[in-house]
Amino acid sequence: MALSYKQRRRWSVVILVVGLPIYIIAAVSIVNLLPRPSFLIELIVYVGLGVVWILPFKSVFKGIGQADPDADNEQK
Repeated sequence: MALSYKQRRRWSVVILVVGLPIYIIAAVSIVNLLPRPSFLIELIVYVGLGVVWILPFKSVFKGIGQADPDADNEQK
């Protein structure tokens, strides 16, 4: 099921405003449950988690910053 441009924009806002803070809280909570690793290991874990969250949503965010391809090119 392909999402339209407007649907992808709406979902991207929901993901960024609601989903990302929830993911950050969950990631920090899980890392805090582990025994304290060295700074370098902890940094690698946070960078990895920062990249992993976007992979399932790559198709939603792709092309959102560009003009609406479905809109008419004529300005009335």
